[in-house]
Amino acid sequence: MSDDGDKKDTQEEVYDVVIIGGGPAGLSAAMYTARANLKTLVLDKNPASGALGSTDKIENYPGLKEPIVGKDLVAVFAKQAQSFGAKVVAAQVMMVDFDADPKQVMAGTGTYQGRSVIIATGSMGRKPSIKGEADLIGRGVSYCVTCDAAFFKGREAIITGDVEEVLEEIDILARFAKKVHLITSAKELTSEQKAGLKGKSNIEVLLKTRVVEIIGKPMVTGVKITGPDFKDRDLPISGIFILLHGNTPVTDYLHEALAVTEDGSIKIDKDDMSTSVPGVFAAGDICSRKYRQVVIAASDGAVAALSADKYLNKREKPRYQWHQKE
Repeated sequence: MSDDGDKKDTQEEVYDVVIIGGGPAGLSAAMYTARANLKTLVLDKNPASGALGSTDKIENYPGLKEPIVGKDLVAVFAKQAQSFGAKVVAAQVMMVDFDADPKQVMAGTGTYQGRSVIIATGSMGRKPSIKGEADLIGRGVSYCVTCDAAFFKGREAIITGDVEEVLEEIDILARFAKKVHLITSAKELTSEQKAGLKGKSNIEVLLKTRVVEIIGKPMVTGVKITGPDFKDRDLPISGIFILLHGNTPVTDYLHEALAVTEDGSIKIDKDDMSTSVPGVFAAGDICSRKYRQVVIAASDGAVAALSADKYLNKREKPRYQWHQKE
């Protein structure tokens, strides 16, 4: 579904549109921009990590003949966007520079350049909720395995959160850490998940378990975990990677590059999805939306794409996309 970044992509190429986020909003935008012959790049952390990708069943999206698993619908969107020429790269974005020309998007795989940018990272972010988490962010508490795994070379670390996302990232951490403890509230792993961990002797899986406290001063030195078979067990470790989901807009990588609302959503002009920075648009649940539905996110993505096309080509009005009889 996705390509790997390479030196040419991340340092030399300039895209017409860089889309951050590979959910229904981002991929719908990619369909429209690529179909408009705009050089389009989608940076997506993990297809299974978004709201749609983690949904068990979708049956109310227009055109479906029968229910479909969320991540399978994401795959359909991605395939359609790629059929028009969009490139999808698996990458976690860490920072942006919208003052640069072209605009810069820094990810774990390198720096990508775009004449315009569409933000579509959704609203599954979370505020620190584990005791001790907020005080130790950056001092052993991390939310980005790609960014920080190397800091734990030869040491013990924990990774916790949504199983699908954790298993996408755990290999990277296991390459560096002496031992990795996978903490999950899941009752069991699927046969496919077990197969993915087979032969990795430095990974310990603790099922039906959760982290209740992170301990350390000034750095993380351990955690307290609890489960049905024990309570408040201390586990000495040097770091913890938290891949849990919430319901707040995912904007941490923006570092105040765009104006936001009181609830942390990106401020937009609802007519064209434009933000406080010219050439930067936003779509989907990352905007202030009362109703969060796949079809609404897809609609936002289409509007953002048409607006980006209008911006890039300096048109007075958007150019609509439809076939006409000859």
